[in-house]
Amino acid sequence: MMAKNLEATINVTTASESFSVSLPPIAELPFPVESIGGNESVRQCHGVLYDAALVVPTVLFVLYLVVHAKKNLTKLCNGRSYIMISYYALLWLACVLNLAWCSLQGWQCSAGKEVAWNLLSLFTVAAMLYLEISLMAFLLQESYASGLETLARTFIISGIIVGVDMLLKVIYVFGFGFPLFIDVDSTHRMKWGFWIIHELLLTAVYGFILFVHFSKWREKLPSRPAFYHYVVVMFVVSAVAFFGCALAGTGAAFGIWLYNLTVICYHSLYLPLLYATFLADFFQVISS
Repeated sequence: MMAKNLEATINVTTASESFSVSLPPIAELPFPVESIGGNESVRQCHGVLYDAALVVPTVLFVLYLVVHAKKNLTKLCNGRSYIMISYYALLWLACVLNLAWCSLQGWQCSAGKEVAWNLLSLFTVAAMLYLEISLMAFLLQESYASGLETLARTFIISGIIVGVDMLLKVIYVFGFGFPLFIDVDSTHRMKWGFWIIHELLLTAVYGFILFVHFSKWREKLPSRPAFYHYVVVMFVVSAVAFFGCALAGTGAAFGIWLYNLTVICYHSLYLPLLYATFLADFFQVISS
């Protein structure tokens, strides 16, 4: 509870006379004070609309996967594609982690939950980034029935990239104590500096693929329209996120709002986009 500017008056009564003493006003504290029990949070959560925008699409997509799980598993068993089996399992893992991340937003504004929230965020982002990178490697090969050698090569390269990214985040969060996943200090320069570099790299990768598509080397890229639709969407999201991080690093409120918007879009819509681009044709749910 925030302390107020109050003027206290003490009445003292003795055997012979009574008098009063006025104390100076109590200065208002510049920070929130926790309650005696320590249960009152000192942080501000995003709000109901933010949580609903994350949870509702995520729950609907998980329910969609559950409804079609039996048919999809039958298709996987009949097709015997190691690539598709592996990515379907990874998709489920990412969905479960992402559902937990979206549903437990209150952890980042609850005292004592910082470590749990950072670990959950770390593994959720790593699983989704692994899918994102390995998906690009898969689409560039343009083959649903690749063998074990291609599968292993794709997973090793993706694992190395995600492993380095995860290690840097661990050092930032647990080594230096930077709030990468906690929206407590929105003006933390090192936090936004990290995300600026992160989003800039993703924007550069998708931008380079689009550049090749419109150059004389476009024959080396897949001819599937879904591939370019996916690349365009991810390029736009990454570019907007980069712009939002750059503005947020200067303390602009619009930049923070813009970055939060891209977070909502990524966590609520990326996995359905991945499914529609990568798995739906194989399961014959969405016609190509």
